[in-house]
Amino acid sequence: MRRREEVAAVVDHTLLKPEATDADVLAFVEEALALGVFAACVSPSMVTAARRAVDAHPERLAIAAVAGFPSGKHLPSIKASEAALAVDSGAHEIDMVIDIGAALAGDLAAVAADIATVRAAVPGAVLKVIVESAALLSLSGETTLVAICRVAEESGADFVKTSTGFHPAGGASVIAVEIMARTVGGRLGVKASGGIRTAEDALAMLGAGATRLGLSGTRAVLDGLAG
Repeated sequence: MRRREEVAAVVDHTLLKPEATDADVLAFVEEALALGVFAACVSPSMVTAARRAVDAHPERLAIAAVAGFPSGKHLPSIKASEAALAVDSGAHEIDMVIDIGAALAGDLAAVAADIATVRAAVPGAVLKVIVESAALLSLSGETTLVAICRVAEESGADFVKTSTGFHPAGGASVIAVEIMARTVGGRLGVKASGGIRTAEDALAMLGAGATRLGLSGTRAVLDGLAG
């Protein structure tokens, strides 16, 4: 069984509630530092507050921000600008949402252009591509999920990520993570996110091939693991 600190080291502690304030972000970063996670993931408008909170501590904590969140129905240029502004404000990683409709329609060129536009805007940042795996699997099937993961790799992504956690189709699943991990074959990271609420959930995702976890209830998950 994985130890608590081993799991914490691959967690993106996440705060994406629309009602979040600067004070919430300060408390959130303090919690992230106390839990020993890899990154704190916030909305683009909250990056400055997160950066300020992190800079007050000597401990290392990466800052991630989302782009095109949560629908993905933003023009590629808007996603790129949002990502670039977040990086300029202090983000090290960007989690972008693809246009799920384009993916379901089989318009792989549009998905590729979307990802490549964001990649070009943040050349020094880690880029995670959110594919909404539950929606792709339920509305189209495994072939589409595989194709989109391949497009993400070809377009410069560093990770493929299961979910925003906001789509009604659901969040991460073991089967989706297995498919994604098999498709990228260790060349990209795989981030499982959405609906991971227990230590058992987290361990199942890691066992399926996830290399990063997106958690909002991080403390509860980690408290279920041995120290």
